[in-house]
Amino acid sequence: VYSLSLLFALILLASILALVLPTLSWRRKATRWVARTWLWLVGLRLHVDGLEQLPPGSCVLVVNHSSYLDGIVMKASLPPRFSFVIKREASSTPVLGFLLRRIGSEFVDRQSHGGRQRDARRVMKRAEQGHSLVFFPEGTFDSVVGLKRFHIGAFVASARGGVPLVPSIIHGTRHSLPNRALAPLPGRIRIEILPAIGSEGREPD
Repeated sequence: VYSLSLLFALILLASILALVLPTLSWRRKATRWVARTWLWLVGLRLHVDGLEQLPPGSCVLVVNHSSYLDGIVMKASLPPRFSFVIKREASSTPVLGFLLRRIGSEFVDRQSHGGRQRDARRVMKRAEQGHSLVFFPEGTFDSVVGLKRFHIGAFVASARGGVPLVPSIIHGTRHSLPNRALAPLPGRIRIEILPAIGSEGREPD
């Protein structure tokens, strides 16, 4: 009850900040602070290895997906320049959908072929324009341990955009918040960012 109530309160706070802060960079920095604050208050200690591996310009970062905590810990870990690629259903979630839109998330339709094609073209265009993107290429998770089949969108965006691909690994979120669990267990979460693959990327505008 404590951790969920705190999460809802901080999502509301982040949404208010996202409404009033005038620039995307400020909104992303505020949301990053909120994510880090919630993790600390519920006893989840976050450690990030390899931030120096991130290219100075744009890139596409791919990371495993095993828990509802994954998006929060990646938001708390990465610089504000990253946009998250998220399933379109999340955009209609009350309050959270508004917050995700205000921090520049990219939504993709997984239901219709036409929607998938349209959203894939938009995301690839964002990569070509030099934006840094975060993908969970498995697209979902369940109680079965191990990587699922990857969707190719992240890899196509990297290739078409001419930007490096950055593999990353989340350790500990499945243990802290297993599938169907309601609240996280205190523990240690580690993010491992590996060397980039491909071109050196573009310098940010």
